[in-house]
Amino acid sequence: MKLRIAHLYPELMNIYADRGNIIVLVNRCRWRGIDVRVDEFGPGKSPAWDDYDFFYLGGGQDREQKLVARDLAAKGAGLAEAVEQGAALLAICGGYQLLGQYYRTGAGETMEGVGLFKAYTVAGQRRLIGNVVARSSLDGNNLELAGFENHSGKTFLTAGGQPLGRIIFGFGNNAEDGTEGIIYKSAVGTYLHGPLLPKNPELADFLISRSLSRRYGQEAVLAPLDDNLEEAAHQAAVKKTRR
Repeated sequence: MKLRIAHLYPELMNIYADRGNIIVLVNRCRWRGIDVRVDEFGPGKSPAWDDYDFFYLGGGQDREQKLVARDLAAKGAGLAEAVEQGAALLAICGGYQLLGQYYRTGAGETMEGVGLFKAYTVAGQRRLIGNVVARSSLDGNNLELAGFENHSGKTFLTAGGQPLGRIIFGFGNNAEDGTEGIIYKSAVGTYLHGPLLPKNPELADFLISRSLSRRYGQEAVLAPLDDNLEEAAHQAAVKKTRR
C-alpha cells in the first residue's frame, strides 16, 4: 500500500513542534511496510488534490496566519473536495481556525475561512495556555487525547459541528462549552500542540487508516505495533496534566 501526504505551508505553519506530527505518521507507516511520501506545498503551490490521501496543516503566529489565509482561499475548494471524497486531514490551532467559516481578530478584522469545518473563531481577551486532556471516541474506540494548547482565539462550533472531544482538563475550543476540536468525515481540527501524535498513537493510526481506506477500502487494515513507549509517553502526559 502507498500513502501520499501533502504538507501545507510547512515553513509558515510550524510552531510548538507541529512538524513532529509528520514524523510520527511517516514512521508508523514505514514500520508497517507502507510506502509513504511527504510533499510540501507553500504559498502559490497547489497539490494535484486527487494524488493525495492525507493533508496536514500546522499552527502559526498571527502574521503567518494572515499570509496563509490569503493563499488558502485559492486552495480551499480543492482541499474541501478532497475531504468530501474521503481524504483525511489534520489541522492544528491556526490551521484549524482557517478551515472554519471565519476568524475575527481583536481589531475587528475578519479573515475568511475555507468553510470545511462548521465553526467560527473570534479573538478572546486572554490566552488559553496549558496542558490538555480530552475524552474522545473514534470509530467506536474511547480514548483520552493529551496535548498542549496556547491560543487566544475562541472557536465555537455551529449547527452540525461535531467536537473531536470533551475537555477533562484544560480549556479546549473556547473555555466555555467544554468542547475540544472538531471532526468532519476523516478531517480533524484541534488546538492540541505538543506535538499531538507522538502522545496519541491511536489518533495517528485513525488518520492513517482513514487515509488508506480512500484507495484500498476494507483492505486497509493496519498491522499492530509495539506501542509500549508511545503509551508510556501518553500516560506521562496525562499524569502531568492531572497534577
